[in-house]
Amino acid sequence: MKTDIEIAQEAKMRPIMDVAEDLGISEDEVELYGKHIGKISLGVYERLKEKMDGKLIVVTAITPTSLGEGKTTMSIGLGEALSKLGKNAIVCLRQPSLGPVFGIKGGAAGGGYAQVMPMVDINTGFTGDFDQVERAHNLLIALLENHLYRGNRLSIDVNQITWKYVMDMNERSLRNIVVGLGGKEGGVPRESGFDITTASEIMAIHALSTSLMDLKERVGRIVIAYTTEGKAVRASDLNAQGAMALLLRKAIKPNLIQTLEGSPTIMHGGPFANIAHGCPSLIGIKLARKLGEYVVAEPGFGADLGAEKFFHIACHYGGLKPDVAVLVVTIRALKRHGGIRFRQLEIVNVKAVEKGLVNMEKHIENLKKFGVPVVVCINVFPKDSQAEIDMVTSRCRDLNVPASETYVVVKGGEGGLDLARKVVETIEREDSKFHPLYDVNQPIRDKIDLVSREIYGASGVEYSSEALNSIKQIEALDLHKVPLCVAKTQYSFSDVARLKGRPTGFKIHVRDVKISNGAGFLVVLAGDIMTMPGLGSRPAAEQMDIDEKGRITGLF
Repeated sequence: MKTDIEIAQEAKMRPIMDVAEDLGISEDEVELYGKHIGKISLGVYERLKEKMDGKLIVVTAITPTSLGEGKTTMSIGLGEALSKLGKNAIVCLRQPSLGPVFGIKGGAAGGGYAQVMPMVDINTGFTGDFDQVERAHNLLIALLENHLYRGNRLSIDVNQITWKYVMDMNERSLRNIVVGLGGKEGGVPRESGFDITTASEIMAIHALSTSLMDLKERVGRIVIAYTTEGKAVRASDLNAQGAMALLLRKAIKPNLIQTLEGSPTIMHGGPFANIAHGCPSLIGIKLARKLGEYVVAEPGFGADLGAEKFFHIACHYGGLKPDVAVLVVTIRALKRHGGIRFRQLEIVNVKAVEKGLVNMEKHIENLKKFGVPVVVCINVFPKDSQAEIDMVTSRCRDLNVPASETYVVVKGGEGGLDLARKVVETIEREDSKFHPLYDVNQPIRDKIDLVSREIYGASGVEYSSEALNSIKQIEALDLHKVPLCVAKTQYSFSDVARLKGRPTGFKIHVRDVKISNGAGFLVVLAGDIMTMPGLGSRPAAEQMDIDEKGRITGLF
């Protein structure tokens, strides 16, 4: 089979205005970025706000391997398949970060014949939204540093500054730095550091805002530091929100692209799911539900991260009620959870698949706890045996959960028709009774304990002294009545990546809790999760190249 980039380079794309017109969007409501990318005016939602919402399909996954299980690919393929069934379907995806693109995981444009286009542009900068988020974030810290240098009239405690710098690249050496060196003219010396742009609270705000004015108000609420008396210092105290919103005025508009088969996709927002809330933008999802009959939304990583945060954060602020959850499963991931090492994953092993099914079962249980119907999507790889696939479908029958063998990588929408039919049948047959698992007004530790026990299966939670002090401070400031965003490894239900399957008897280790007051959630740092990743021993960037004719190789 051809590589992803070979397939993408041979594809014939429709002019993006043709895609927009199919959705009922006029030429003066689209800002073009070349022939094949457009930004949609926020006025489209206002024009359609009285229209009935389309059905919301949330695509999530079992606990993944480091290779990824094709959740984005399955989302795109499902959108293509729904279109083949004659449904007006729109896919909503997050934008890719350059860190994973040039690191190890890869981009976020799908794979094989279930890709979104133009793939190269999407994975290498797209419409500049991440650049604008990065600039707005770093503008705020520049204003903060200048405030310290100019006399610090707010009495900010330089040891309690929580706002770091960001860049959209994996760079471990910048996790901890010292700034303000170089004498009197170099600023105020202090310790700081960098996070990756996708971990920025600005990125979360970008994905959770419902309008430009909502974004500006949220930006103003950001807590960036504390005074020597322990009072919270907000971005609005530096009069930063106006300039920051100005920088984000174009980034707030949803991006319209297309699949390989020409069906519409809104790709907007890019928070990571292991260190942030991992959901496509609310603006994009809410707009898609006005434009389409079915909307396929893909939060990141496994259901214990992306789906849980989608349900507790995005649905809370967006007033969303998912109609069905699609759980992506791969034979290789089940084998991994069954105790098989990477180098043996392609060897047929039905017993390992059976042993690993406990991971799938726990994710199904979790999704059903939210009152959402579930459909299992088996992303079939060439070396998967029918006996292994049958083991999965048999277990799904026992659990009374529809399951579909899906081949969108090699067949595009045609390979997802069975999945699309089962999703539509489930929506028509079973009403969603969606509800969150906790009340946002509960004490912080009660919410952490509930998520740890109910979603992860932990026996309890252990807190560092730093975390306990942070919780005490947050509750004293009355800033705790918001959802949680747990930052932990994506490779296990626990906060220890090596614990596979469905571990029991473990505890979640909370090392700190941080306020994302503008985004409207608390970030719970669990285990050894890093907010600035590093590159691996063989970064993907080393395999990439471009020739004199502009032909790119090595990009998937």
